[in-house]
Amino acid sequence: MVTFDDVKAAAVRIKPIAHRTPVLTSRCFDAEAGLPVFFKCENFQRGGSFKIRGASNLIFSISEADRPRGVVAFSSGNHAQAVAIAARSRNIKATVVMPLDAPRMKVEATAANGAEIVRYDRFKDDREVVARNIIDQTGAILVPPYDHEMIMAGQGTAVLELLEDHPALDAIITPIGGGGLVAGSAIAARGMNGKVRVFGTEPENANDTWLSLQAGKRVEIPAPDTIADGLRSPSPGRLTFPTIQELVEAVLTVSEQEIKDTMHFLATRLKIIVEPSGAVPAAAVLFGKLPKGIQSIGVVLSGGNMDPAMLA
Repeated sequence: MVTFDDVKAAAVRIKPIAHRTPVLTSRCFDAEAGLPVFFKCENFQRGGSFKIRGASNLIFSISEADRPRGVVAFSSGNHAQAVAIAARSRNIKATVVMPLDAPRMKVEATAANGAEIVRYDRFKDDREVVARNIIDQTGAILVPPYDHEMIMAGQGTAVLELLEDHPALDAIITPIGGGGLVAGSAIAARGMNGKVRVFGTEPENANDTWLSLQAGKRVEIPAPDTIADGLRSPSPGRLTFPTIQELVEAVLTVSEQEIKDTMHFLATRLKIIVEPSGAVPAAAVLFGKLPKGIQSIGVVLSGGNMDPAMLA
């Protein structure tokens, strides 16, 4: 079980590389949502997403003796970039397994940061098997996107910062892919203020965690078809799911159109670019998915990396 002390230790470990991102507010968003909303802008983070927090927490913990082994990761983009950036900062070779349909900008950014890229078809191949074959051949250290104690603790530092800046928030909400961000955030929130309510959000087309909570066990779904490419994990993690069960009050779902409409609102009214995955929790707030009684909420905008053509 990841502890609040682990999150605090991660905050110290990643300080040399991760930005302390700003918290923005918007009167027009508040008016539409019906409550004060505080946006933790991880779209302004190093590498364009929160993923640098978990990736650097794990990679910076690798001993000097083990660094020559290199690291391997699998990701559709944001975790890939984070691993490449963190590994490069420690002169560690990074190999990243990425799907053929990963956003071109994310692939190019990962390569630009020095990572070797191995492609796979997510509708036919198992990315974890591809990564395991590389590990067997090279001895590299796996840096998973979410299902690791160091990753979860690192991701929790975003909400640690948010609640340090705004300790009176009633609730927080994050997107859910494999669950590393929401699990780490829930641990951070419980450590900062046990009364803070924690919510997660998924696309309706990628609702594996919602289904898993209903079933009381991890459920796997087919490769999800959603614009939110960072939330296409087919099931919650083995480590993240028990934390979600214990600390997350509810998982809310939003439609593809609600995601797009929220991205448009954020771009035209707040003047910030948020990728589909990052817009998912804001969509839940904007379209009234929250339960009643919440007086203020912190929303983690998890990233801002998307192809200009997709944005248009």
